Amino acid sequence: MWWIYALLSALFAALTAIFAKIGIKGVDTDLATAIRTVIILILAWAISLFKGTHGGIGSLTKTNWTFLILSGCATGLSWICYFRALQLGKVSQVAPVDKLSVALAIALSVIFLGEPLTLKNAIGALLIIGGTIVLIF
Repeated sequence: MWWIYALLSALFAALTAIFAKIGIKGVDTDLATAIRTVIILILAWAISLFKGTHGGIGSLTKTNWTFLILSGCATGLSWICYFRALQLGKVSQVAPVDKLSVALAIALSVIFLGEPLTLKNAIGALLIIGGTIVLIF
């Protein structure tokens, strides 16, 4: 089931790039990111309230809070940089470079989470890196 959500994530990420490229024309990218973030905030809380999962907020540990906050900061900085890159470059170049995050995530998961680096994961990461280089130049 995870792969269905992963494919949907990829689809929505692709649509994000297209919609953002059109939406940021003549707009400050930081303002565009702020608007986008408010929409995401409303949508995420609406889903949590609808599903009734918001009650679990009281059971979060300090570690949960720390790393969710750090993740939020990383996401925000990623979006700010992504929107600026989209404003300056072509979607066909910016999106593949952004997807280097997949290869970086694999490497960081091995380093920080102790996940095993399989031959399949290593080859996949190298193909992503190679594909990105091809698309950039």
